[in-house]
Amino acid sequence: MTTSAHDVIAAAQRLQGQGKPYALVSVLRVQSPASARPGDKAVVTADGIACGWIGGGCAQPAVLRAVRQALADERPRLIRIAPSEAGAVRELDDVLEFGMACHSGGTIELFVDPVLPRAALVVVGDSPVAVALAALAPRVGFDVVVVAHGGDTPHFAGAVEVIADDGADAVAQRLAPGAFVVVATQGRRDVQGLRAALALRARTVWFVASARKAAVLRASLVEAGADAAAVAAIVAPAGQPIGAQTPQEIALSVLASVVAARRGVVPAAVTPITAPATHEATPVAPETAEALKARVSGAAAAARARLQARAADSALALAATTPAAAQVSSCCGGAPADAANAPAVLTTPAAASCCGTDAAPAAASATVLPPSCRGG
Repeated sequence: MTTSAHDVIAAAQRLQGQGKPYALVSVLRVQSPASARPGDKAVVTADGIACGWIGGGCAQPAVLRAVRQALADERPRLIRIAPSEAGAVRELDDVLEFGMACHSGGTIELFVDPVLPRAALVVVGDSPVAVALAALAPRVGFDVVVVAHGGDTPHFAGAVEVIADDGADAVAQRLAPGAFVVVATQGRRDVQGLRAALALRARTVWFVASARKAAVLRASLVEAGADAAAVAAIVAPAGQPIGAQTPQEIALSVLASVVAARRGVVPAAVTPITAPATHEATPVAPETAEALKARVSGAAAAARARLQARAADSALALAATTPAAAQVSSCCGGAPADAANAPAVLTTPAAASCCGTDAAPAAASATVLPPSCRGG
């Protein structure tokens, strides 16, 4: 390894320790005439070459432009600088070609590899969600700083730093602007946590709270003099709609939103999944409640009508199955008698006719006598 390579690596380590983004640019192929050679390297920041060599002054503007693009989207790229109209840019397969009006007439291909510091995530609060988020975020590339009033460092094992003072001025003095911030106070020092988040001039602020609670606190912050645009930009409720219930699940949903924001991805709309019925009543708008009341009253009236009709049908059916009352004629030629006037049954061997005729035969000893024959 040459001294020049040692210098390049040392410069890269120095920038990384300072938390500054840079790109490692390497020369891959050269078509003479060109001053660079394959294997030449340079550490390049958004401001220019920090250390190393990748070619003369004709190539450097194109390299700097490519480095700035790579640092912005965090994607490596292969570029070619070739003789053509100055400033012309073409995409050839996976190569980005820059035109160079240089007298040398050479061509050079370079690989631009962006190196960014670990993204900073500031977690405000000491709630169970804050603890879970501080433990989970380092696993996906975040350096976590916790801001919690009276916070205990062992309580947040995954954090690189715990700041026990959540005052806005104290936080702004200790932390650089541009971090992602999640306020997970969950009812304990909510206003103080939001003020601290706003003082950091964060890239994005998420607030773990319901929409109603967030609206009330937004209004109180604006009334107290906070910047209205910054307050309106607070994202609440925080997290992706994954049906999270436990602190760990809520932390996961919030972290998904943070990662999406870091990568510049706008989450697609999610169709909500219908939740199982619960014992809690669902709030209903006044108009719907009135319509529901009318529907219930109509249904009750219809049910009563059906019951009454059913009762009437039962009564008719019962009457139809009851035998009609038998009518019995008088043996004396009188008017017929109703069976309801219970006819008498004689079991004597013989009896005189009620009309004065001869006695009836014994075979007819069981004789039914109408009421008229009994003195009717």
